[in-house]
Amino acid sequence: MTEILTDNQPQPETTPEQTTADAATKAAAADATPKRYSAHIEDAATQAAMQPWIAMECYQLSHGQRLAKMDTLSLGGQQVVREKQLAAVQKLGVTPPGLCTLSYCTAAPNFRFSEYAASCAKTIFFMPECTEFDIYVPAGQHTAYISFNQQDFLQGARAMNPAQWELPQQKLLSDNSGQQPALAAVVKHWLQNSEALSKLPKTHNKILNEQLLQQVLHIATASGARQTAPSMTERAHAFHLCRKARAYITECFALDIIPTISAICIAVGASERSLQYAFLAYVNMSPLAYLRSCRLSRVRTMLNIADPKITTVTAIAMRFGFFHLGRFALDYKLAFGESPSVTLESYR
Repeated sequence: MTEILTDNQPQPETTPEQTTADAATKAAAADATPKRYSAHIEDAATQAAMQPWIAMECYQLSHGQRLAKMDTLSLGGQQVVREKQLAAVQKLGVTPPGLCTLSYCTAAPNFRFSEYAASCAKTIFFMPECTEFDIYVPAGQHTAYISFNQQDFLQGARAMNPAQWELPQQKLLSDNSGQQPALAAVVKHWLQNSEALSKLPKTHNKILNEQLLQQVLHIATASGARQTAPSMTERAHAFHLCRKARAYITECFALDIIPTISAICIAVGASERSLQYAFLAYVNMSPLAYLRSCRLSRVRTMLNIADPKITTVTAIAMRFGFFHLGRFALDYKLAFGESPSVTLESYR
């Protein structure tokens, strides 16, 4: 990450009021239904007003009756925003306490994020709480960001990649490691599936928030793959580390909790990179792939003992965090050689 310090950068500490606000935000998020908004914007004030979670002002700087095409998905305390700028715009503002963002802009020679440019097509930006920003977006460019609770993000990021995220984040960060396509894919996925998400019961909101946060964490903490084979000592360490991880995963399932990679890192006291190396030696797959396989296996176990007269494949799949049901069905059949509905119907 390249650090860019804006002028008069505040360096706040967490206060009781902020902690209370964070708790209130999380409570509201748990009770909020996912909402999707799409609009063609003709006024800069409207573009700012559609993002009330961040105090900002927008100014149109080139000709055109239409200023932007904007799509937003609100998940309570998290927001997914994508904008296509039809006319050039300047955005001035400051992020509120407790909120941070991960964002990108399509490559443009004249784009500017405070003191930083995005001439590289793969640049992403992390903007922490209480950060003043001054953004210029030329006409014709696409920008997008995801906003989320900073305390939750940093807890996960420091567990997954402590070397990169252990210090307090009080500056605008830019990253040219090539994660922009991954972030764009996450934004696209959530906006495309917003209609289905809005129909889910509120009891699934916490799982949705956790899934989006985990996707953002994997992008923000991404690191290069290992090139050398592990030694015998490293294999022994990997075995014990992964056994601890496996025990934690089993414990979570017993408590009806869906474990996440960041939670596993915290539980076993290892970074995501260490976990990656360990699982490659342990089962020749990434911890994320292993965790998904465990979730699929749990679904299969539940389907085998469930009565099709009183439950459904959808209900059980969502219980274990599978909300993209088409992809789930394909993965399930690939893993077990039959569709989940066939497994459920085999109940005796």
